[in-house]
Amino acid sequence: MVKSTADGTRPVLWAPSAEWTDSSELTRFRRWLASDREIEHADYDALWRWSVEDIEGFWRAIWDYFEVRADGDPTRVLTDRAMPGARWFPDVALNYAEQILADRDPERVAVVCASESQPHSEVTWGELIDRVARARAGLVAAGVGRGDRVAAYLPPTIEAVVALLATTSLGAVWSVVAPETGTTSTVDRFRQIDPSVLITVDGYRYAGREFDRRDTVREMVECLPTLQQVVVVDHLHPGRPLTGLDTAVTWAAFCAEEGPLAFERVPFDHPLWILYSSGTTGAPKPIVHGHGGIVLEHLKKLHLHVDARPDDRILWFTSTGWMMWNFLVGGLLTDAAIVLYDGSPRHPDTAALWDVVEQTKTTCFGTSAGFLAACRADGVRPREGRDLRRLRAVGSTGSPLTPEVFDWVYRELGPDLWLFSSSGGTDVCTSFIGGVPTLPVVQGELQRRSLGAAIAAWDDEARPVVGAVGELVLTKPMPSMPVMFWGDTDGERYRDAYFDHYRIEPRVWRHGDWIEITPHGGVVIHGRSDSTINRGGVRMGTSELYRSVLTLDAVVDALALDVVEPDTTSRLELFVVLAAGRELDAELERSIAARLRTDCSPRHVPDAVHRIDEVPRTRSGKPLEVPMKRLLMGAELDSVVDRDAVANPHALEPFRLLAERRAYRRAR
Repeated sequence: MVKSTADGTRPVLWAPSAEWTDSSELTRFRRWLASDREIEHADYDALWRWSVEDIEGFWRAIWDYFEVRADGDPTRVLTDRAMPGARWFPDVALNYAEQILADRDPERVAVVCASESQPHSEVTWGELIDRVARARAGLVAAGVGRGDRVAAYLPPTIEAVVALLATTSLGAVWSVVAPETGTTSTVDRFRQIDPSVLITVDGYRYAGREFDRRDTVREMVECLPTLQQVVVVDHLHPGRPLTGLDTAVTWAAFCAEEGPLAFERVPFDHPLWILYSSGTTGAPKPIVHGHGGIVLEHLKKLHLHVDARPDDRILWFTSTGWMMWNFLVGGLLTDAAIVLYDGSPRHPDTAALWDVVEQTKTTCFGTSAGFLAACRADGVRPREGRDLRRLRAVGSTGSPLTPEVFDWVYRELGPDLWLFSSSGGTDVCTSFIGGVPTLPVVQGELQRRSLGAAIAAWDDEARPVVGAVGELVLTKPMPSMPVMFWGDTDGERYRDAYFDHYRIEPRVWRHGDWIEITPHGGVVIHGRSDSTINRGGVRMGTSELYRSVLTLDAVVDALALDVVEPDTTSRLELFVVLAAGRELDAELERSIAARLRTDCSPRHVPDAVHRIDEVPRTRSGKPLEVPMKRLLMGAELDSVVDRDAVANPHALEPFRLLAERRAYRRAR
């Protein structure tokens, strides 16, 4: 079992007022349960227990409360609880795009579009519906129908939202890769799904630079023989000739014709979109989610846990290559508006994204833990010179948020702000641990397990533990679990990914994270279970080390690797990014050792400390712990990581050089 560091004394940083609680979407739902179903619960924890014990009753309540549009009879909620294989709402037909677009006020703002190079603009529901209808007509003319795959190579712009909704309105299947991804990695993804249409940009702008992607697109098209139509959004240089793409059409021409906005209602588990695992350590897995599962999960999550309200504007900084973009689009299932941002979060400086928050009148700002940590490290003062009075909530995901960053948020943004840290994944396209708007925020903790998510921490003997760290498991199914992996005809890859770790019946979903459920119900994320550090029989998640070492002012980021040597001994190696003007000298090394000895244990004092400029991370912000560990244990760099799947591939170089030096010494 992993050592726990929770002592029950973490301070409460925020508590909702009576007015806040009373007006929350979660409170409205509880009142409806009491009046419509005669189901009452004393508090959130009792509500959560009901939601994971009577999962059929809970998800039917979500269906009825949000008045899901569908044909058929929703009486049968779940035919079998077995995982994998759980089948939800087998007697209904619905459509994701219809849930978003039907019966909207054409004058209200639906989407706010912002970028680093253009003033922000607003798109009303009437304008959005017209654009989706035109794009849908273009897809129909290209022969796209139910079940066909539409691939996209687009940044987080309005065209991506329009294309997604047009595709799914037809019952066709959407799949997008961010345009910063290279040819090989993109083809590795799209070649698995045989798309008939590719919608792409000619290029994009990021951090003040232009990136022309026409050569990449030409290479992609040559490698995708099933394509029948290529559509180019001339995002970088409007009107520029599509050299080398003679059969392509522009987005404007593709959407020139008006057409009806109809919706193909499909079975609950009909493929909606295909997302991809990071692909950092192998071929990316094409993860398929269904229309119904995403509709129900995002209705629940965006309303009850993000607390999206009619006057809200939700900005979550994300690329289209991260599931948080899909989640952000899910904000359109509410009456809030969503804010898209196309560009770098740190251009021209680390404070730039706070300017966007102010200019777009954002009320709920979501970002990565890494961005907030960078703001703290760089001394950013978000409220200095900005009017952020409309901002009422900040969300964080991607990696654990340290207690020091919790403190920074409340120090810099004020005591009345709700900060919710979340954890989930591409696998379920949601967070199943995170925000609860009616509960206090405790430093360093995620507030609670989400409704309908039967999360537990298990020890090595498959026993649930509280107040200690264990494997994150889901013991009961959720509707947004993958329908399948595309092309995995016998389901073997899907079973192996989540259900084969614990060989017990009924099977459980093992997510691959170390978590701790505190005695009062909060959750602490301790890092990936496959990168756990084992020192003298004591195991600890890497986030424990990060939380400790990042309390030092000199250290702004870190990566800890437990490297097993050929003789089976292990070395704990710590790689640190230092604050400007600081050096890794003997005094700092002693300070690091002392802090880790006090906060963790003497066993967790590193055998070596190295200075690096950046921690290599995936595009969703997760540190590359396992790939760098394997590299230092002798594996080839190209066999452990796909550079195109890395957000900062230049950060791999120090690890490559260190691995080469060690290989040379071993050979001697």
